This record gives sequence, C-alpha cells and structure tokens, in this order.
Amino acid sequence: MTLPAVEHETAPQPTCSIIWLHGLGADGNDFVPIVPELVVAEWPALRFVFPHAPVRPVTINNGMSMRAWYDIAAFDLNARQDEAGMRASIREVETLIAREVARGVPSERIFLAGFSQGGAIALAAGLRHAEKLAGIIALSTYLPLHASLAAERSAANAATPIFWGHGTADPVVILLRAIESRDLLKSLDYALQWHTYPMLHAVCAEELDDLRHWLSQQLA
Repeated sequence: MTLPAVEHETAPQPTCSIIWLHGLGADGNDFVPIVPELVVAEWPALRFVFPHAPVRPVTINNGMSMRAWYDIAAFDLNARQDEAGMRASIREVETLIAREVARGVPSERIFLAGFSQGGAIALAAGLRHAEKLAGIIALSTYLPLHASLAAERSAANAATPIFWGHGTADPVVILLRAIESRDLLKSLDYALQWHTYPMLHAVCAEELDDLRHWLSQQLA
C-alpha cells in the first residue's frame, strides 16, 4: 500500500514528478507552499507528491508518537541508527516511485527531494534505486546508512545530479555532519552541487533561487 500524500500538478498530464519528503514531526503539507515560489512557467508539467511519513514513537522526543521516517536515538553522530526504520522508509519510497512510473512518468523523469530526515531518506533511497532518477534534492540533511552505501549503491544512479543546501548555523543537523556526508559522496564521484546559507535548520529564499536554477538545468 502506498503512503497517503498531498499532490499538486502544475499543469495537466505531468511528464515529470518530484517526490518530496518532509522532516521529523511535520507532514506532507509542510512543503506544499513552496510550489508557487519554486516553479517556473516554462518548465514541463510537474506532479509534486508530498507523502505523509508513518506515525511512530521517537526516542529523542521522549518516545512521543509523531510522523517520522525512522526513529532517532540522539543527535550524536555516533548514536545508534534505526536501520530497520530507514530501510522500511526506503521501501515506501520505492513504492511511491513505482506508482509514478505506473502513472506514465518514467523513473529518469522522477526527482527525490527531502528536508532533514526526509532528505536523509531521499539520499538513501535514491542512491540505491535500481533505475536512473532525474536527480536528488537534499536539504539540511545528512547521509544515513553511509557504511553500506559503497556496496549497495546503484550503478544506474552513479551519475545522478544531487543538489545539497545546508545552513551554516544549523543546530539540528550540524554543518560538519553534512560536510562529512558530502565528502563521502564526492569520494564516490557523485555529481553533487553544494550550497551553504547563513540560516538555522530551515529553507531560505536564496536556497530556493539556487534550487530553481538547478532544476531548470535538469528539466531543460
């Protein structure tokens, strides 16, 4: 079964899709307002898919249940990773991709995007996806399951373009963690466009401008 999602089509009969994963404790509505700010009239018809993560207890928030792509034990870089939760969410993304393909959008016209925890899953799923994707958008995030990436990565997405934006003052996913993830991906020769902004754990107007420019290049 596919996760419930908010959808927005910029024009009838979309030929490209962007599957956009929200951050911890938010839901699919969180990034809907950026669509009119981001989209350019000259772009082909796009379908934005904003899925709602499953509700689960989150250790770092005193075990409270909320929408989350996986559990987080601590913000410490060396903390236990919820590998089972991460891999379950990767499977959910695979299902969302398959639905777009079934609706007539080939995988090479599908982007995976995400903020924070959602960006982590977008990276983990996209780099392992068996068929080529159009691109991956990673905002204020890090690379999870990094130790197994070299063995599990997909040759089909070895050259897939990646846009990465991060706040220099991010207190949630600290800049160092993002830099370590970036450097690992660069060591594996991924085509990664890196941007930093003077902001906290957020998205800013300058970042959307850079992302619009990057998407225009990919959609050309």
